Parts: sequence; C-alpha cells; structure tokens
Amino acid sequence: MFNSISEIQTAMAEANYICERPLATAIYLAQELGKPLLLEGQAGVGKTEVAKIIAEILKTKLIRLQCYDGLDAGHAVYEWNYPRQIMAINVAEIRGHTPNTGENDEIEKDIFNKKFLLSRPLLEAITSDSKIPVVLLIDEIDRADEEFEAFLLEVLSDFQITIPELGTIKAKVLPYVIITSNGTRELNDALKRRCIYHWIESPSFDKELSIVLKKIPDLPKSLARQICAFHERIKSMDLLSSPGIFETLNWALALLRMNKDSLDEETFEEAMGCILKYQESMNNYRSMLKATQTTCGMHAELNTGEDSETCKS
Repeated sequence: MFNSISEIQTAMAEANYICERPLATAIYLAQELGKPLLLEGQAGVGKTEVAKIIAEILKTKLIRLQCYDGLDAGHAVYEWNYPRQIMAINVAEIRGHTPNTGENDEIEKDIFNKKFLLSRPLLEAITSDSKIPVVLLIDEIDRADEEFEAFLLEVLSDFQITIPELGTIKAKVLPYVIITSNGTRELNDALKRRCIYHWIESPSFDKELSIVLKKIPDLPKSLARQICAFHERIKSMDLLSSPGIFETLNWALALLRMNKDSLDEETFEEAMGCILKYQESMNNYRSMLKATQTTCGMHAELNTGEDSETCKS
C-alpha cells in the first residue's frame, strides 16, 4: 500500500485532497499497525472523503456502512434471504420432502448455506479476497447506539464473524478500516483504544481557500476569497448547524454556474440555500446583517479574506 507518510501526502494532493502531515501520519500508522483509523470532527470537514480518496488512490473497493439509530447486526453483517428459503422449502415439499419423511435435517442444511446468505458491509469486507485490501468505511458511528458500538468492537478485535449455521469466518485479507464520528456523543473508550485516532479541525481561511481553488479551478480567485471570508464570518454565529467545507464547495460551484464573479447581497439571497440549511439560521444572518450594514456594508464584509474579522458585531 503506502510506503511512507510523504507518499500519502503526495498521492492525496494529486487526488485533490489537501492532507496535512498529522492526518497523513495517522493514515500511515493505521496501515502499518493494522488498526482501524478513527476520524472525528465536525460535520463537513472531509472525514468521509478521506476513505473515498484512499480507495481511489489504491484502486480498491470502498465498502460503506452508514450508521443510524437502531442499526443492528442484521443490517450491518448478514441476513438470510427468507423469501428464497421459503420458496426452497415449498419446492422441497412439492417433491415429497415433508416433516413426516424424516428429511428435515437435509432441508435445513440446504437452505442455510451461502447461496441464501445476504452479505452486508461488515461480512462483505471480511470475506473479500482482493489482493489490495478493501477500504471499509464505518460512517458516523456516533449515530448508532452503544450496543452496536460494543458489537463492532468485538468484530474489529479479531476481524472474524461467527454465523451459527456456517461457523466462524475469518478475514483472509484485513480490510483498511476507517471509522468517522461527528462527535455528537462520546464514543466508548474501548473503541478509541483499538483505533489510531485523529481529530480533523475545521479548516482555517487559508486552507479553505486552497481547497476551494483546488477543487474548483475555474472559480475566480477574488470570488473564492469572498466565499471563504463569509464562511469565516458565520463560524462565530449561533447556528443550528454550522456549514462545513462541503457546503462551501457546493456554494462556490453554484455561484460559478450562475456566472457570478462577486458576492453581493442579491447574490447571497439567491444562493443562500446552498450554505445555510435552516430557516432560523437564514433569519439570524439577515438580522445580523441589518445590524452591521450601516457601519460596514455587505460588500466591505465579504470583499476580502484579509478583512474577514473587520465587521464582527
């Protein structure tokens, strides 16, 4: 896979992901030590993108388990294909294999084999025999409950899964595991101890500007600076959900598609929904804007990154 930390940084940069050395070090150590990589940070800072980029660089499969409240082993590991099993039982009965024939064991053995097994992400990753390890992304683990987190810890301890009807299945090739969390709840200490941990900070103005220009090279630099300055501005606001770099990129792309070369009040109103996702947040910003327009105005507030701190209320 990766031979050095510098190689990771170079490869990520070529894939248009700005990877600072601490993150590259965490990626490298997770690979070398055979441990999951746990990435924490606010929503939209690029945690999921790390897994996607690594899979792209290694030209391997990305297997994603999206976590949610109520997620259980059946949806994460495996399920039996019950409709097909029932059909198989019905066919067996038509052929004369009824409970009175003493062939129940044979029927049961036939319907509980791999052709009736539905592999979910965890089992799919463990049974992969790819020469290049697959990337297993366990996304937003903090959305799942603590019981599933404990179950996941058991699976990741030995990289094996036991299916009562088939026995224990152990990974032939260890997957590269990346776990993400938005920090909405504290994760179990046992899970953190098993992982290489890295917190991804919300990008600074300069880093965000570099990301925007790298991802959207056709965007005028002056407009990119205005967009990033605006994002710096609203970071200090009390919003229901603070936008991340993902929203910044969407907003920048929208303005480019609208053939805008500068950000003014009218343009902001037209495309506000690309970066602010709650009506309350939009109203709060409008109120704040009215309070500051008399002294510095919309254009002065958003015109340059260097002056992004000037108009704070």
